[in-house]
Amino acid sequence: MKIKVLSFSGENFAHESVTSLTVMTKSWEVTILDNHSPMIASIEPCVLYTKYKDENGIEQREDFAIWSWVVEVNNSSVKVMADMLIDVEEVDLDQAKLAKERALELMDKYKHAKDRVDMEKFIEAEDMLLKSIAQLKLYDLKK
Repeated sequence: MKIKVLSFSGENFAHESVTSLTVMTKSWEVTILDNHSPMIASIEPCVLYTKYKDENGIEQREDFAIWSWVVEVNNSSVKVMADMLIDVEEVDLDQAKLAKERALELMDKYKHAKDRVDMEKFIEAEDMLLKSIAQLKLYDLKK
């Protein structure tokens, strides 16, 4: 199966011999195999797991931290559009940890606010948390 991952940050990944792809949708985690039923789904910030055969027919694995957008499966072809695509070498561990801590602080602050909670700010903090968790999870996988 073919895969093409495009991101608004300019990072891309494509391969012609993908054996599986696993991604977290808004509803559940899904693993896509060859001849998967057609689908379109929104994705969450997560680790995108890909397995593919290299030029020698040996199965390889490449994982990325991705941000929200959409996955489309059609005719043994998978297209993923993501806000951002990060390889493990690009993960700034200290920055990801700081972002996670900051997001948790902001969410706690908004959750316990005596005034009305600004839901837009709370959702932004939650998104920051999910992005940092995806990066930390990717980093832990590669240790």
